[in-house]
Amino acid sequence: MMAGLQPALDALSEGRIIIITGDRLRGGDIDFCIAACHITPEAINFLATHGRGLICLTLTPDRAAHMGIELINTRRRQQSGRPHGRSIEAATGVTTGISAADRAHTVRVAVDPGSDDSDLVSPGHVFPLIIADGGVRARPAAAEASIELCRLAGAGEAAVICSIMRDDGEMARLEDIEDLVSRHKLQVVDISQLDGVGAGVIPGAPD
Repeated sequence: MMAGLQPALDALSEGRIIIITGDRLRGGDIDFCIAACHITPEAINFLATHGRGLICLTLTPDRAAHMGIELINTRRRQQSGRPHGRSIEAATGVTTGISAADRAHTVRVAVDPGSDDSDLVSPGHVFPLIIADGGVRARPAAAEASIELCRLAGAGEAAVICSIMRDDGEMARLEDIEDLVSRHKLQVVDISQLDGVGAGVIPGAPD
């Protein structure tokens, strides 16, 4: 089911959803991923329908700081190890904030180069994850992998991810969703495939 890295990068650059496996910090949970720059209401609805987990926006520390998003809990003794920032909503252009269209709009605002912290309010219905400096080498998890994959695909530096649950509410494994993968022609990439490919470097960027 798993192919090389390039088909997943092609899918991300074309605005399609992929699956990330190999999260070493969450016991093998798997995630849908789409580049944030390509987010649509239809994509949010797909994640909510077929993923069922928490829909999160992955951000670099620099972007999070620019948008005024800080970690919810910075106290070491009570850290879960999950880098959740405060939940966000677009300051304008949404109604209740929870619809697929509203959440897609909030994501677009959060990653728009022209936006700043005045364009977001909190709390909201989009849940940021602020990745570790150093990418998957520092933290081998889906959040870090999502941004490294988007960088390599030339699809920006932010992604929307959603953990995948089975129909019975347990966390899915790849073998549980083989029909879904086949039906939607989803590309699958494992975090280990990022080893040694220059992940974390934006192709074409100056040294």
